[in-house]
Amino acid sequence: MANNQSVRRHLDAFTRGRILGKLKEGRSVTSVAAEFGIAHSIVSRLWRQFQTTGTAIRGFSSGRPRGTTPADDRYIVLQARRNRRQTAGEIARHTTQATGRPISRFTVARRLHSGGLFARHPLRCVPLTPAHRRRRSLWCREHRNWRDNEWGRVLFTDESRFSLSSDSHRILIWRERGSRNHPSNIIERDRYGGRGVLVWGGIMLGSRTDLHIFDAGSVNGTRYCNEILLPYVRLFRGAMGLQFLFMDDNAPCHRTVAAEQLLESEDIERMDWPARSPDLNPIEHVWDFLGRRLAARTLPPVTIRELRLALQDEWAAMPQQLIDTLILSMGRRCETCLAVREIISPTKDRIFLAGHPSQGCFGLQSHCAPCYFFNQASFYPSDFSFKHETTPLSENGDIKDVSSKLDNGGCRLHFLEQTSRTLLLSAS
Repeated sequence: MANNQSVRRHLDAFTRGRILGKLKEGRSVTSVAAEFGIAHSIVSRLWRQFQTTGTAIRGFSSGRPRGTTPADDRYIVLQARRNRRQTAGEIARHTTQATGRPISRFTVARRLHSGGLFARHPLRCVPLTPAHRRRRSLWCREHRNWRDNEWGRVLFTDESRFSLSSDSHRILIWRERGSRNHPSNIIERDRYGGRGVLVWGGIMLGSRTDLHIFDAGSVNGTRYCNEILLPYVRLFRGAMGLQFLFMDDNAPCHRTVAAEQLLESEDIERMDWPARSPDLNPIEHVWDFLGRRLAARTLPPVTIRELRLALQDEWAAMPQQLIDTLILSMGRRCETCLAVREIISPTKDRIFLAGHPSQGCFGLQSHCAPCYFFNQASFYPSDFSFKHETTPLSENGDIKDVSSKLDNGGCRLHFLEQTSRTLLLSAS
């Protein structure tokens, strides 16, 4: 009986008619309630309603009245847009003072959701100076119309750090209320990332370098020349010939006199790269993918030796189709970077911890306005298919969908390329 009462919230018209029919026959309220498995009070109220009004139709109410008016709803959304760091409780207090009616923070949260505002982590970025904006815009204008074969001759390179400790704010757990401090719900991490390794890699259309793992110590110009330029970059230059184009960022060890002289002596052409532009480098996606693959392992590495071996294995297993698609997105990156008027650029101070980028990672999980579609990408290590979708604007201003699917990927990558109007609105 109790189960029936918990499931059946209201009696339908047919059941009401059957109950009234049995009561008209002279049956008692108690016996009818027991037969239908419902509470005695429900049958009693139904019979009393029929005797009073002559009908047993259930009346419908409008529900609890709204605590806010449409003007209040607009005021709540306006407050959140004016100061986006206000909490729902602060907005509720301000609205209560303005209207004279008590409004809870839960009501404020619902109104904000209806207005399209949701609680999210704020953007972590560094400002661009006018000189940075000019150089980035100039670079994107020069390369926006490059064809695939032109991007195919570029070797994109970068360094990244991977650590044994996890500091990823993207990790979520399921736990019961009041069990926050239970050992099973705690992730241990070192304050400064713990032990880790610094790696270097290069990608290009149809190929990649081996993953180089630096030994302990800082990387200066001499080490960069001896460990990177001579064994890796010179090898690719010899295989591709004069059409080879080498890309590295403006890190101090990359721009030493020794490195410049070595590239000149080996006749290696270096691509001019704008400062503070990690969002334009497709290898940043590769680092994030590599970190996710490490975190998805059944037995994550716990020693430096295991971490080095795991990095080498995951780098070798990374699908080339993923790399090719990332490189072929360079044209869209340039277009999007120009479309948003170079408002901000993501921070460079990322640290990869136990295969997960920490906060500040400008790979797939940051939200960089200059390349919104780049930062909205996400990987799902459990699904080994690759999907690429974009929503660019057509010539008449409508959004058109372009999608392709590659079957032998090692992940699923979803690009979301917003229109320039949406980008400007989200970045403002």
